[in-house]
Amino acid sequence: MKIGGLALDGPAVLAPLAGIGNLPFRLLCRRFGAALVSSEMMSCHGLVRGQGQTLRMLATDPAERPVSFQLFGADPAVMAEASVLLAESGADVVDLNFGCPVPKVVRHRGGAALLKEPDLLEAVVAACVKQCPCPVTVKIRSGWDERQINALEIARRVEAAGAAALTIHARTRSQKFEGRAEWHVITDVVRSVRIPVIGNGDVFSGPDARAMLEQTGCAGVMIGRGALGRPWIFRSIRHFLTTGEELSEPTLPERVEVIREHYQGLKNLKGERTGRLEMRKHTAWYIKNLPGAAAIRRRVNSCESEEAYLSLLAELASGSLS
Repeated sequence: MKIGGLALDGPAVLAPLAGIGNLPFRLLCRRFGAALVSSEMMSCHGLVRGQGQTLRMLATDPAERPVSFQLFGADPAVMAEASVLLAESGADVVDLNFGCPVPKVVRHRGGAALLKEPDLLEAVVAACVKQCPCPVTVKIRSGWDERQINALEIARRVEAAGAAALTIHARTRSQKFEGRAEWHVITDVVRSVRIPVIGNGDVFSGPDARAMLEQTGCAGVMIGRGALGRPWIFRSIRHFLTTGEELSEPTLPERVEVIREHYQGLKNLKGERTGRLEMRKHTAWYIKNLPGAAAIRRRVNSCESEEAYLSLLAELASGSLS
């Protein structure tokens, strides 16, 4: 798959994940085989105004490249200015978010709200393409709701505005993350545009990835929830697509080693306390479906120091945790 002049080394890419997709998590996903990793979405206004919280999202590392930084907003001029700032900050790709369903984003005409304003959406894409020195991509949903499925129209407009690739989460904004993704929408878009189309929705394994690729004809698959607590899903997908065989899940000690690496990265990025608190949700995802997971979560959530958390992980790795 090529995005503009950027050639990716595989078909599976990491989705932008708010509150999740910071540098430590992206590094893990890239190490496990993600062909492209993505930042959390950033406000164009926060970036242009130099707001500290937004600027901290720009932390990057050569080991994660290629990396996509994602923007949201509805002002073409501000979005274009912000896209240039992202390129100057190390982005290999700038992605424009027109799919976020969160009310606080939509209320300000961001995210999926622009699916209801195709003219404005196209103007935003065109402005960014004109000024941004790296490839500009777009992420959308199939439509606002089941009565307003307009992915085909949006895809054609996005292509006409010069976007290098398009990702479709095959759910409507009203569905959020519920129900099944309607992959036929991806198929229809693939047949209607010439730019690469990346499919998103309900890919949790190698067989899922192959099914999406074969059924829709898309150029790549984007993994979101399937990577939570399982950054190795990208390795599994690569292996399955190459060999037709499914890899075994990592052993418990191997999982714990990944948890430690993730924690250390968050600690380095955000400090010990914030890193440890953020690891509560990540640890819960890493141990999901393990025997005694509920009891382990309770103990993780009660850790009030780094020493206590690392000691708990050592117990978990040794199999002595009770």
